[in-house]
Amino acid sequence: MPLWSIWWLWIAAALVLGVVEMLLPGFIFLGFAIGAALTGLLLLVLTPSLPVLLLIFAALSLVAWLALRRTFALPHGQVKRFKGDINE
Repeated sequence: MPLWSIWWLWIAAALVLGVVEMLLPGFIFLGFAIGAALTGLLLLVLTPSLPVLLLIFAALSLVAWLALRRTFALPHGQVKRFKGDINE
């Protein structure tokens, strides 16, 4: 069994990417983490070839990133403003 087709490795990669997202916030790595987790769950059911698996991972990551961006983005034209300093 090739290493890339083991489902728990994808779940472990998702956890690592989730930790990286906590250290470097911005919803970039979270999309990849969600994509890796869904790919790992998909591997419980299917065993696609490597190119198909990478395409599935890329598509799921893109959909997750777009959903996160739509959910957590500021409304169009708005700018984030801070009224006070964190050190006050």
